[in-house]
Amino acid sequence: MTSPEDESVPWRLVGPVAELSKKQCRLIYSSEGRDADVCLFYVSGEFLAMDARCAHSGGPLCDGDIEEADGVLKVFCPWHDYDFDLKTGKSSTGLQQQVYEVKLEDGNIYVRHASELSLQPFGQVKEH
Repeated sequence: MTSPEDESVPWRLVGPVAELSKKQCRLIYSSEGRDADVCLFYVSGEFLAMDARCAHSGGPLCDGDIEEADGVLKVFCPWHDYDFDLKTGKSSTGLQQQVYEVKLEDGNIYVRHASELSLQPFGQVKEH
């Protein structure tokens, strides 16, 4: 697992701010497959990104509720209600979600991620 500050991990173009700011959460597909997909959140005018599958048992965090608790924005997994801080990925349960750096440049959103990212599903990943 790479640290978010790892300069060797490239910035991946996700899409235009004008489109991505229309929804509170979007599933971003990874070329590495389902386990590497990312949730892109747009909350309080800020874009945040983390792994799309809950660290507990793989629940779809993009379908979770987003709430502010004690000044901290959290997403709650729809399967077992585990909470994750949108900025740090930390959970009150002790679990940790991988979070990713997001940048806005020239009207586009980029996420620092090891694999290619897309708003559309990639073709079936071939088994080697």
